[in-house]
Amino acid sequence: MRYNILILSIISLFVANRPLAAQRRDAVKTSTDLLMFASAAVGAGVALIKSDNKGVLQLVEGCATSVAAAYLLKYTVSKRRPDGSDNNSFPSNHTGVAFAGATFLYKRYGWQWGVPAYLVAAYVGWGRIYSERHDAWDVLAGAAIGTGSALLFTKSFSKQHEVVVAPLISPEVDCGIHFSMRF
Repeated sequence: MRYNILILSIISLFVANRPLAAQRRDAVKTSTDLLMFASAAVGAGVALIKSDNKGVLQLVEGCATSVAAAYLLKYTVSKRRPDGSDNNSFPSNHTGVAFAGATFLYKRYGWQWGVPAYLVAAYVGWGRIYSERHDAWDVLAGAAIGTGSALLFTKSFSKQHEVVVAPLISPEVDCGIHFSMRF
């Protein structure tokens, strides 16, 4: 128990010596470093649970295209970052990957998956601006590249499997729902 208090005290002293704004910016930067992959990871998980191998391939193609386009532009445009750390600001790859994953989830599995993923992607874009790694143009370009890449490769899961959900009214049954799916 004493060791826990000692360790927490040492950590507190270290953290307390750093400016609060820098801590917040660092925390947001770190969170966006991790959350950029969240939508793609969820998309891969959903596809694997559904045994949707075509979906996994479409996700990989969309994300890979987004990353390739972003890095091609980064080294072609050579725009200075707002924090001055390097010349790889345009476009935001973090935002591109986040939006590629979100667009995959939306188009492949519907708005129930897409809306939360887009909220996470929007946070990633905002966080890249707040942490001074990108400006708005970098983030907008990354979002457009990620969205476009995913749209290019992703097909709707329900259309691919001919999912039909329709109301059913018949003399034998008052009402119901008809569901069919081709595998």
